Amino acid sequence: MRKGFIFLAGLVSGAVVGVAAAVLLAPYSGTELQQRTRTRLQDLIEEGRRAATARRIELEAQLEAFKRGIPLPIESASEEPQS
Repeated sequence: MRKGFIFLAGLVSGAVVGVAAAVLLAPYSGTELQQRTRTRLQDLIEEGRRAATARRIELEAQLEAFKRGIPLPIESASEEPQS
């Protein structure tokens, strides 16, 4: 029982010290950090949308070529481009 209490007390005190350190050492205020995070997330989402659109266009072109009987090499995303 005593060991469990000591462990729990250490866990709680460590969490309190960690939270205090994070608040004191944070590079931005809470609202500024939220805004920066929100902006970065929106940028990442937009970048993903652009990449998805470009890939869809590429795949549609490959499908059309396949329908017309034009052979196109299909490159795997895991393959490294040759120099």
